[in-house]
Amino acid sequence: MRSSNPVFSRRGFSRDNGYAGFNTAPQAGGAAVGTQGNPYAQQGGNPYATNPYAQQDVQHGAPPQAPVRTGAMTMDDVVMRTAMTLGTVVVGAVLAWALLPVTPTSYGLAIGAALIAFVLAMVQSFKRKASPALILTYAAFEGVFLGVISEMFNTQWSGAPFQAVLGTMAVSGATLLVYKAGWIRVTARYARIGMTIAVAFILVMAVNLLLVVFGVAEDGGLRSMGPLGAIVGILAIILGAFFLTLDFKQIEDGIAYGAPREESWLAAFGLTMTLVWIYIEMLRLVAIFSGDD
Repeated sequence: MRSSNPVFSRRGFSRDNGYAGFNTAPQAGGAAVGTQGNPYAQQGGNPYATNPYAQQDVQHGAPPQAPVRTGAMTMDDVVMRTAMTLGTVVVGAVLAWALLPVTPTSYGLAIGAALIAFVLAMVQSFKRKASPALILTYAAFEGVFLGVISEMFNTQWSGAPFQAVLGTMAVSGATLLVYKAGWIRVTARYARIGMTIAVAFILVMAVNLLLVVFGVAEDGGLRSMGPLGAIVGILAIILGAFFLTLDFKQIEDGIAYGAPREESWLAAFGLTMTLVWIYIEMLRLVAIFSGDD
């Protein structure tokens, strides 16, 4: 099962292209149920190599303990890498806002930065391993793009970026609360249905963009600044919340199954893309409801 971010080909916490998410649930204490349920289980070698007491337990008839894996991903790792990645986005956005005035040239730079960020995201998505340098470079260019468009929105709709940030925090916090409360169960069926809707949404938006570019659809088509655009924006934010639930599940499974520590960068990468998705949609939604277009 592939992940759910706007760049749909992003790899999740994988080993040999397998996923921890949506597999057999780990036992209490994080030990996985056999190697088939745990894509990070050691293959070959001595299963007791990391636990000097395990063999002794077997000799006395006690069941062996699960091997202690060193260098495994922890929640602290995920938080730290996510803070670094989002911090890079923020720094890039602040610098772009401060140094680039609202001009057609700045708009062109923003589009260029967005395209570079997209290419870097695609490269990381197809890499087997996380590249911190690549992820942070992506975050920097994404920040430049967000800084320019945020300043543009703020020029016409004063305070829109601040409200969009608050809205993004509210959606993210509410999604995390609902997920941790168990009101949403991220299963394979849930992921398939959500991904089908998400892919359909992306395809429709791509067609809409082409129609707008060639002058077939006016005023942005489905992405207009009117009621229809608001409905589409709300749907996009709901999809963003869906992406977050899959990110949370993959992080949870990655920690439970003992994913390598370096894969915490993939968690940061995925969460950053999802939060950027929600922020951009929230920015448009704030502008639409401001009614001053």
